[in-house]
Amino acid sequence: MGYDSNTISTPDPGDALTASRYLTDLAAWIAAPYAELPGARAGMVTGSAAKGLADYYSDLDMTMYYAETLPTDDTLAETRRRFGAAERKWLLGDPAEGSFAEAFDVNGIEVQIGHTTIAAWEAGIDQVLVELDCATPLQKALEGTLACQALFGEALIHRWKERIAAYPPELAQAMVRHNLRFFPLWALETHFRKWDATIWYYETLVEMCQHLVGVLAGLNRLYFTTFQFKRATRFIEEMSIRPRNLAPRLDALFRQELDQALPELKALVTETVMLVEAEMPDIDTEPVRSRLARRHAPWQPTQLRMDE
Repeated sequence: MGYDSNTISTPDPGDALTASRYLTDLAAWIAAPYAELPGARAGMVTGSAAKGLADYYSDLDMTMYYAETLPTDDTLAETRRRFGAAERKWLLGDPAEGSFAEAFDVNGIEVQIGHTTIAAWEAGIDQVLVELDCATPLQKALEGTLACQALFGEALIHRWKERIAAYPPELAQAMVRHNLRFFPLWALETHFRKWDATIWYYETLVEMCQHLVGVLAGLNRLYFTTFQFKRATRFIEEMSIRPRNLAPRLDALFRQELDQALPELKALVTETVMLVEAEMPDIDTEPVRSRLARRHAPWQPTQLRMDE
């Protein structure tokens, strides 16, 4: 069984909105048999399709929510056959823990569907909003829920959206504290030239940029995870509190020579620390300030004297 070409239009390769509409129409068609499963309570489409940013390379991200128990493998296999899907490409997670994700192809598009019980999902929301977990990829799921389009179970999804939209001030401070740690890369320019440490340099540079974005995400009450962080410019443009020209400056760090990139990184960290001090004066920035002033001068050999 294939999709109905009379109801799902072919996307223009240059039109993100048309491509997104194609995928959301496909998602609604795929979701229909899942909505009929016992215990199914809600379904949504997320990712680039829901945000109107899809293209011909985009996959289709969906999530299905169930009252108490998840469908069996046999039930899911039969459901896939109803819309002519290929066999699974991959499976992540443990159904025994209340959630997992699977992927399969439908008409050349990779469809990624998460399956979760309502209890497991709401525990995940608590993990971020109550337990203040700043490192979990669940933050991506919360951000995706805010931008999602409901396929069925609209009232339930609306309730989750309302809760997630109320970003707690405690989470904002926790995000800033968690990410307000910067290795003084700028103090080691000579070392990177002498140590043949290109990989370490870029690894640390990526980490510093992630911490910068994480601090600013907290200041701006935005959900952020380093897991598959894409469309950075669009994310940064959502920030009202940020260093000037942040997106192009971050991007340029990876193309500049050391003598340009390291002073610019230090400047970005300095400007970000100043924003923290202005917006959250209760947070101690002295440890970062001390790293900003750090220098690493070479030692000089001296005459050793051995006292008897």
